[in-house]
This record gives sequence, C-alpha cells and structure tokens, in this order.
Amino acid sequence: MTSPSAPRRPGADALARIGHPSPDPDPADASPHTFPDGGVWRTEIPSVEGPEALAVVMKESARLDVPVHRISQGSGVWMLTDAEITEMVESCAERDVELCLFTGPRGTWDIGAATRTDSGGAGLRARGHDALAGCVEDALRATALGVRCLLVADEGVLWTLHRLRASGTLPADTTFKLSALTGPVNPASYAVYERLGADSLNVPSDLTLAHLTEIRRVSRAPMDMYVEAPDDLGGYIRMYEAAELIRRGAPLYLKFGLSRSPGIYPYGAQLRDTTLATARERVRRGRLVLDLLARHGADGGMSPLGSRLPGDLRRFSVPEGD
Repeated sequence: MTSPSAPRRPGADALARIGHPSPDPDPADASPHTFPDGGVWRTEIPSVEGPEALAVVMKESARLDVPVHRISQGSGVWMLTDAEITEMVESCAERDVELCLFTGPRGTWDIGAATRTDSGGAGLRARGHDALAGCVEDALRATALGVRCLLVADEGVLWTLHRLRASGTLPADTTFKLSALTGPVNPASYAVYERLGADSLNVPSDLTLAHLTEIRRVSRAPMDMYVEAPDDLGGYIRMYEAAELIRRGAPLYLKFGLSRSPGIYPYGAQLRDTTLATARERVRRGRLVLDLLARHGADGGMSPLGSRLPGDLRRFSVPEGD
C-alpha cells in the first residue's frame, strides 16, 4: 500500500530565489490509505439532476477530458420517474460511471417548522417512521432499476439500509454515501458513520488539513470533499489545496461543486436553464482542478475509471434475525 507523494508546493522555486522558504510537508501527515484499486483519488460531479443534465455532463467531460468516477444527484429518487432513472442508469453504464441518487423524504422539505428556525432543527434527517419508510421505499425502487449508490442524510436511515443490504433485501454491492449536510466533523463521528454502513462520507469543506489527518488516524473509509463548495455549504474554494487534500485525506473523492450559483433542489423544468449551465460549469471547474494537480506534479494516483467499491470497512454487528 502506497501513500500519496508530496506535491510541488505552489510558487516554491520562485520564493526560494528571494530567500523566502516554503515549509516542508510533514511525512507523518500523509494518509496511509488507498482505494482497493491502489488509487488515492477519484472524481465526482454533484447536482446532476436528471437525464438532460447528465447528458450535458457526459458531453462536456468528453470535450474537456475530465475523468468522472461518480455522478450524484441532490433532489432525490422520488423526483425522478422510472423512465428517467433507467435512462440515467443506462447512460452511466455506457461510460462506466457510478450513479448516486439521494434518498428522501428529508426534514428540510416536509412540514416540520424547526428546520426553518435559526437553529436548523433536525436538518435533513427523516422525521418519524413514515419518512424513514419513504427512504427505504426510494432505496428499493432505485436499486430495482439498477442504481447501486444511494445518498443518505440520516444515521437511522443509514443503519436501516445497511441492515437491509446485509440481509440481502438490497443488493450486496449497493454503496451508501453520506450527505455533505450531515457530514462528520471529528474523527469519532466519522468512525461511527463508517460503522453504521457508510461507504463514503462527505465532510464539510471547512475542515482544516489537520482535521483530515486526525480522521485518517481512525478510519480508512473513503472521504468526499467539495474542492469548491456550493454557497449553502459555505462557498469555500480550495482548488490550490487539492494536492494536499489528497495527500492528507486519501482515499478521497474530489467533488467539483459551484459557488455563486442559485440552488436547484428540488429540480424541475422551471430551473432547466440554470441546471444545465451549472452542470456544464462544474465540469469546467473539474478541468481547472486537474490542471492545477498536473502543474504541481500531483496528478498521479487516480483510481482507474470505472472503480467504485470502497474496500473492506469496519461495521457494527448487525443483529441476528435481520
């Protein structure tokens, strides 16, 4: 198992010529983990809300030569027809790209008033049995149509879906991705979500490099991180840190989000122009990040295209009889 090598530090040579040294990275900070294929990073294009947006992403990624491992959607399984899901599944299969759809319902869209207070209430969590059951229904429907990655925003939903996977009710190769709006912010919570069944975990984009190192000391579960975050997640732009994010956070999905753009969830035809334009720009942002990695000598270590499984992870024991 190899660790990502230290990249060239931006501007280091020029600064050295005028007597301004750059700090050397601490080798102890490098993550010792990789994906099971030996890669240390993969790519993800988020907020791809339907077949039309997916077609735009596929076309633009081919034009700009942006490798794509995963496409994710944020509105939810329930906002797509069977025909739309099937079209997305087939389109992704043609390019060997993983398709990830969000389960619902979610607290931010139901009748609960607490999510609209300053505290945010319970956020995206599934409120009550019926919301939990709705998420299960979404998972069953999506996997029956060929989807093998599901976005989850609630620890109870995650544990329930993991138990259904363990029992064979959901396909064994289904993977669960933890939402950025639920993302853990410390090593202990990261490890708990891994044990509840998460196969990759979004972490907030405001975590420091040291925080990533702390997480990697307790868990090897793949990490998802917006290199550019949407405004409702802070709007952070960390392109120049991409190489160090990989070195510290591997195995890592680089997510190419978009700041300074309108929200599009839940998606509908009234948002078509914005959705297609932002889908196209997310791919371009990905090209910018990949170019930066190449200039810094840190573009090696990408997982082969088509890679999707996380490898062996630690889980809580599933009760007998499930």
